[in-house]
Amino acid sequence: MINIVLVEPEIPRNTGNISRTCAATGMRLHIIEPIGFDISDRAVKRAGLDYWKYLDITVYKNYEEFLHKNHGQFYYCSTKGQKIYSDADMTDKSLYLVFGKETKGLDEQLLKSNYDRCIRIPMIDDARSLNLSNSVAVIGYEALRQQGFLSLKTKGELTII
Repeated sequence: MINIVLVEPEIPRNTGNISRTCAATGMRLHIIEPIGFDISDRAVKRAGLDYWKYLDITVYKNYEEFLHKNHGQFYYCSTKGQKIYSDADMTDKSLYLVFGKETKGLDEQLLKSNYDRCIRIPMIDDARSLNLSNSVAVIGYEALRQQGFLSLKTKGELTII
């Protein structure tokens, strides 16, 4: 299972978009408090539209609780990462992709202690970062691709009249 982990998300629309991506792909969502908004906020639900019934979501009081309850291969997604996301081996069946809050990213100590597991999306020098929900989609879909798109529908159907 591919797990998306949001550490202290701040913007409801981003979390709603990420929730919809997780629901549509079967990725599990983990949210670590504090959260910068009410999880039932209208903006979160509006961005997720009718996908909420498909979402597998767990909320944790802090990062320590999350670590205690989850084990597997972790990648820390950050502009400070040393490795390009597409070069990372994401084939582990218990994969966790960890993303930081919109304004500050992941904690520096967490990154330093896991530097060999930090991955990044390439950007031009002058770009500070991509939007969080876009980053989750880019890296999440790379993990899905590496795992053969699991049980996702990979072919569309067209009715020709």
